[in-house]
Amino acid sequence: MKLDSGLENSSSIFLGGCSGLEADFSAPPSFDLPITNDFDGWQKKSVQMVKPARGTTTLAFIFKEGVMVAADSRASMGGYISSQSVKKIIEINPYMLGTMAGGAADCQFWHRNLGVKCRLHELANKRRISVTGASKLLANILYSYRGMGLSVGTMIAGWDEKGPGLYYVDSEGGRLKGTRFSVGSGSPYAYGVLDNGFLSFFGNFSYIYYVGPDGWKKMSGDDVGELHYSYYPVVPSVVEQEMTEVPVA
Repeated sequence: MKLDSGLENSSSIFLGGCSGLEADFSAPPSFDLPITNDFDGWQKKSVQMVKPARGTTTLAFIFKEGVMVAADSRASMGGYISSQSVKKIIEINPYMLGTMAGGAADCQFWHRNLGVKCRLHELANKRRISVTGASKLLANILYSYRGMGLSVGTMIAGWDEKGPGLYYVDSEGGRLKGTRFSVGSGSPYAYGVLDNGFLSFFGNFSYIYYVGPDGWKKMSGDDVGELHYSYYPVVPSVVEQEMTEVPVA
Protein backbone atom coordinates (compact mmCIF):
# COMPACT_ATOMS: atom_id res chain seq x y z
CA MET A 1 0.00 0.00 0.00
CA LYS A 2 1.32 3.44 -0.97
CA LEU A 3 0.49 6.86 0.44
CA ASP A 4 0.11 9.63 -2.14
CA SER A 5 0.98 13.18 -1.05
CA GLY A 6 -0.33 14.87 -4.25
CA LEU A 7 2.84 16.73 -5.11
CA GLU A 8 2.83 15.98 -8.83
CA ASN A 9 0.52 18.88 -9.66
CA SER A 10 2.18 21.46 -7.48
CA SER A 11 5.73 20.62 -8.57
CA SER A 12 5.20 21.94 -12.11
CA ILE A 13 3.78 25.21 -10.79
CA PHE A 14 6.73 26.06 -8.55
CA LEU A 15 9.52 24.58 -10.66
CA GLY A 16 8.39 26.07 -13.96
CA GLY A 17 10.68 25.14 -16.81
CA CYS A 18 13.39 23.53 -14.66
CA SER A 19 13.08 20.10 -16.19
CA GLY A 20 15.99 18.61 -14.20
CA LEU A 21 14.61 19.68 -10.83
CA GLU A 22 11.12 18.69 -11.91
CA ALA A 23 12.33 15.18 -12.60
CA ASP A 24 13.74 14.97 -9.06
CA PHE A 25 10.68 16.32 -7.25
CA SER A 26 7.84 15.05 -9.42
CA ALA A 27 7.78 11.57 -7.78
CA PRO A 28 5.81 11.77 -4.50
CA PRO A 29 7.48 10.27 -1.39
CA SER A 30 6.00 6.96 -0.34
CA PHE A 31 6.54 4.14 2.16
CA ASP A 32 5.08 0.73 2.83
CA LEU A 33 2.52 0.22 5.58
CA PRO A 34 2.49 -3.02 7.60
CA ILE A 35 0.14 -5.73 6.39
CA THR A 36 -2.20 -6.00 9.38
CA ASN A 37 -5.89 -5.69 10.16
CA ASP A 38 -5.23 -4.01 13.52
CA PHE A 39 -2.91 -1.09 12.86
CA ASP A 40 -3.44 0.44 16.33
CA GLY A 41 -2.49 -2.83 18.02
CA TRP A 42 0.59 -3.19 15.81
CA GLN A 43 1.63 0.36 16.67
CA LYS A 44 1.31 -0.27 20.43
CA LYS A 45 3.38 -3.45 20.18
CA SER A 46 6.05 -1.59 18.19
CA VAL A 47 6.26 1.14 20.83
CA GLN A 48 6.59 -1.44 23.62
CA MET A 49 9.32 -3.25 21.68
CA VAL A 50 11.59 -0.18 21.49
CA LYS A 51 10.54 1.33 24.83
CA PRO A 52 13.47 1.53 27.27
CA ALA A 53 13.24 -0.84 30.23
CA ARG A 54 13.32 1.45 33.27
CA GLY A 55 13.04 -1.20 35.91
CA THR A 56 15.36 -2.38 38.66
CA THR A 57 18.96 -1.25 38.24
CA THR A 58 21.56 -2.61 40.66
CA LEU A 59 25.26 -2.30 40.04
CA ALA A 60 28.54 -3.16 41.77
CA PHE A 61 32.19 -2.97 40.79
CA ILE A 62 35.59 -3.60 42.38
CA PHE A 63 38.26 -0.93 42.46
CA LYS A 64 41.61 -0.68 44.23
CA GLU A 65 40.11 0.57 47.51
CA GLY A 66 37.21 -1.91 47.80
CA VAL A 67 33.77 -2.44 46.27
CA MET A 68 31.16 0.14 45.28
CA VAL A 69 27.52 -0.98 45.30
CA ALA A 70 24.61 1.10 44.02
CA ALA A 71 20.90 0.54 43.39
CA ASP A 72 17.66 2.36 42.69
CA SER A 73 14.66 2.27 45.04
CA ARG A 74 11.58 1.62 42.91
CA ALA A 75 9.36 -1.44 43.35
CA SER A 76 6.85 -2.10 40.59
CA MET A 77 4.59 -4.76 39.12
CA GLY A 78 4.03 -4.08 35.45
CA GLY A 79 2.86 -0.51 35.13
CA TYR A 80 1.96 -0.23 38.82
CA ILE A 81 4.60 1.39 41.07
CA SER A 82 4.06 0.12 44.59
CA SER A 83 6.91 1.95 46.33
CA GLN A 84 9.56 4.54 45.58
CA SER A 85 11.73 3.95 48.64
CA VAL A 86 12.67 0.26 48.71
CA LYS A 87 16.13 -0.65 50.02
CA LYS A 88 17.56 -2.89 47.33
CA ILE A 89 20.94 -3.12 49.06
CA ILE A 90 20.64 -5.56 51.97
CA GLU A 91 23.19 -5.58 54.78
CA ILE A 92 24.12 -9.23 55.38
CA ASN A 93 26.81 -8.50 57.99
CA PRO A 94 29.14 -5.57 58.74
CA TYR A 95 31.50 -6.66 55.94
CA MET A 96 29.09 -7.98 53.31
CA LEU A 97 26.21 -6.65 51.22
CA GLY A 98 23.66 -8.17 48.89
CA THR A 99 21.53 -6.59 46.18
CA MET A 100 18.02 -7.57 45.16
CA ALA A 101 16.48 -7.84 41.72
CA GLY A 102 13.50 -9.98 40.81
CA GLY A 103 10.90 -10.91 43.42
CA ALA A 104 11.25 -8.63 46.45
CA ALA A 105 9.96 -11.24 48.91
CA ASP A 106 12.28 -13.97 47.58
CA CYS A 107 15.34 -11.71 47.70
CA GLN A 108 14.66 -10.36 51.18
CA PHE A 109 13.91 -13.78 52.66
CA TRP A 110 16.98 -15.54 51.27
CA HIS A 111 19.30 -12.67 52.13
CA ARG A 112 18.08 -12.75 55.73
CA ASN A 113 18.55 -16.52 55.70
CA LEU A 114 22.07 -16.06 54.36
CA GLY A 115 22.82 -13.54 57.11
CA VAL A 116 21.79 -16.09 59.76
CA LYS A 117 23.98 -18.80 58.22
CA CYS A 118 26.94 -16.43 57.97
CA ARG A 119 26.59 -15.59 61.66
CA LEU A 120 26.37 -19.27 62.62
CA HIS A 121 29.51 -19.94 60.57
CA GLU A 122 31.31 -17.15 62.41
CA LEU A 123 30.30 -18.51 65.82
CA ALA A 124 31.29 -22.06 64.92
CA ASN A 125 34.63 -21.26 63.26
CA LYS A 126 35.66 -18.11 65.20
CA ARG A 127 36.16 -16.23 61.94
CA ARG A 128 34.01 -14.43 59.39
CA ILE A 129 32.85 -16.32 56.35
CA SER A 130 34.52 -15.28 53.12
CA VAL A 131 32.66 -13.62 50.26
CA THR A 132 33.38 -16.71 48.17
CA GLY A 133 31.91 -19.00 50.83
CA ALA A 134 28.80 -16.86 51.35
CA SER A 135 28.05 -16.68 47.64
CA LYS A 136 28.58 -20.43 47.25
CA LEU A 137 26.28 -21.08 50.22
CA LEU A 138 23.52 -18.96 48.68
CA ALA A 139 23.99 -20.53 45.24
CA ASN A 140 23.68 -24.04 46.70
CA ILE A 141 20.49 -23.12 48.56
CA LEU A 142 18.88 -21.57 45.47
CA TYR A 143 19.99 -24.51 43.31
CA SER A 144 18.07 -26.87 45.58
CA TYR A 145 14.91 -24.79 44.93
CA ARG A 146 15.37 -24.37 41.16
CA GLY A 147 12.22 -24.79 39.09
CA MET A 148 9.96 -23.88 42.03
CA GLY A 149 9.14 -20.35 40.95
CA LEU A 150 11.79 -18.34 42.78
CA SER A 151 12.87 -15.08 41.16
CA VAL A 152 16.23 -13.93 42.50
CA GLY A 153 19.02 -12.03 40.81
CA THR A 154 21.57 -10.82 43.34
CA MET A 155 25.14 -9.72 43.82
CA ILE A 156 27.14 -10.61 46.93
CA ALA A 157 29.80 -7.99 47.60
CA GLY A 158 32.14 -7.72 50.56
CA TRP A 159 35.62 -7.67 52.04
CA ASP A 160 37.38 -10.68 53.58
CA GLU A 161 40.93 -11.85 54.30
CA LYS A 162 41.73 -11.92 50.58
CA GLY A 163 40.43 -8.41 49.94
CA PRO A 164 37.35 -7.28 47.99
CA GLY A 165 35.05 -9.86 46.44
CA LEU A 166 32.07 -9.71 44.10
CA TYR A 167 29.81 -12.55 42.91
CA TYR A 168 26.59 -12.79 40.91
CA VAL A 169 24.03 -15.41 42.03
CA ASP A 170 20.62 -16.20 40.53
CA SER A 171 17.61 -18.32 41.41
CA GLU A 172 18.74 -21.20 39.14
CA GLY A 173 21.86 -21.70 41.23
CA GLY A 174 24.12 -19.88 38.80
CA ARG A 175 27.19 -18.22 40.30
CA LEU A 176 29.77 -16.00 38.63
CA LYS A 177 32.82 -14.19 39.93
CA GLY A 178 33.72 -10.85 38.43
CA THR A 179 34.92 -7.30 38.92
CA ARG A 180 31.70 -5.58 37.84
CA PHE A 181 28.08 -6.66 37.49
CA SER A 182 24.73 -5.06 36.89
CA VAL A 183 21.46 -6.91 37.53
CA GLY A 184 17.88 -5.96 36.68
CA SER A 185 15.88 -4.89 33.67
CA GLY A 186 17.79 -1.60 33.59
CA SER A 187 21.18 -3.33 33.57
CA PRO A 188 21.89 -2.92 29.81
CA TYR A 189 21.75 0.85 30.25
CA ALA A 190 23.83 0.67 33.44
CA TYR A 191 26.51 -1.32 31.62
CA GLY A 192 26.55 1.32 28.90
CA VAL A 193 27.06 4.25 31.25
CA LEU A 194 29.48 2.22 33.39
CA ASP A 195 31.73 1.78 30.37
CA ASN A 196 31.85 5.58 30.07
CA GLY A 197 32.57 6.08 33.75
CA PHE A 198 29.17 7.34 34.86
CA LEU A 199 26.32 5.87 36.91
CA SER A 200 22.68 6.41 36.07
CA PHE A 201 19.62 4.94 37.80
CA PHE A 202 15.86 4.95 37.47
CA GLY A 203 13.70 5.35 40.53
CA ASN A 204 13.24 8.00 43.17
CA PHE A 205 16.40 7.36 45.20
CA SER A 206 19.88 6.12 44.36
CA TYR A 207 21.60 4.26 47.21
CA ILE A 208 25.39 3.93 47.08
CA TYR A 209 27.50 1.84 49.48
CA TYR A 210 31.25 1.39 49.81
CA VAL A 211 32.75 -1.84 51.18
CA GLY A 212 36.33 -1.66 52.44
CA PRO A 213 38.68 -3.27 54.98
CA ASP A 214 36.69 -1.76 57.85
CA GLY A 215 33.30 -2.94 56.56
CA TRP A 216 30.55 -1.30 54.54
CA LYS A 217 29.63 2.38 54.67
CA LYS A 218 26.58 4.06 53.20
CA MET A 219 27.79 6.89 50.99
CA SER A 220 24.53 8.45 49.82
CA GLY A 221 20.81 8.00 49.37
CA ASP A 222 19.99 10.93 47.13
CA ASP A 223 16.80 11.80 45.31
CA VAL A 224 17.45 11.26 41.60
CA GLY A 225 15.24 14.22 40.69
CA GLU A 226 17.29 16.60 42.83
CA LEU A 227 20.53 15.15 41.44
CA HIS A 228 19.33 15.86 37.91
CA TYR A 229 18.72 19.54 38.60
CA SER A 230 22.00 19.90 40.50
CA TYR A 231 23.92 18.79 37.41
CA TYR A 232 21.55 20.38 34.89
CA PRO A 233 20.18 23.54 36.53
CA VAL A 234 17.20 25.25 34.98
CA VAL A 235 18.32 28.45 33.28
CA PRO A 236 15.69 31.21 33.56
CA SER A 237 14.57 32.46 30.17
CA VAL A 238 15.19 36.13 29.39
CA VAL A 239 12.12 38.07 28.30
CA GLU A 240 13.14 40.43 25.52
CA GLN A 241 9.97 42.51 25.55
CA GLU A 242 7.21 42.24 28.09
CA MET A 243 3.72 43.43 27.28
CA THR A 244 2.21 45.67 29.94
CA GLU A 245 -1.25 47.07 30.28
CA VAL A 246 -1.52 50.75 29.41
CA PRO A 247 -3.43 52.69 32.07
CA VAL A 248 -6.57 54.37 30.81
CA ALA A 249 -6.56 58.16 31.38
